[in-house]
Amino acid sequence: MTQKTPQTMKPATAAKKLGIYLPAAPAEFQENPVSRDALNELLTNPPQWLQDLRENGPHPRPVVAQKLNVSISGLARGGITEALTTAEIEALMADRPEWLQAERASMAAVRVEEKRVKDQQAKEKQPKA
Repeated sequence: MTQKTPQTMKPATAAKKLGIYLPAAPAEFQENPVSRDALNELLTNPPQWLQDLRENGPHPRPVVAQKLNVSISGLARGGITEALTTAEIEALMADRPEWLQAERASMAAVRVEEKRVKDQQAKEKQPKA
């Protein structure tokens, strides 16, 4: 019987699954493939470097967008193209620049519309009496 080789992924894929900014990760993580078992271990028992990255950043753009409650394209429209630290995100939230207010309002409108459509679709699927 042959031994199965463990399934691995590129560091960029693992970083995306962990929600971290790859260039801020330790060199050992950046340079080596990550096995599924290693990824699961990082998710269930994160080492200190991973905890620090998740808490302080720098955060990848999808995480920045989520924390600011805007879309990734909204970040780009606002001129944010790089990863931000938690302190930079908090400073943006405190300053509330005009672009951020507009993008947050836009995102809220999109969510309201998505909920309306979802509710309408659910209503149409109900059997008629």
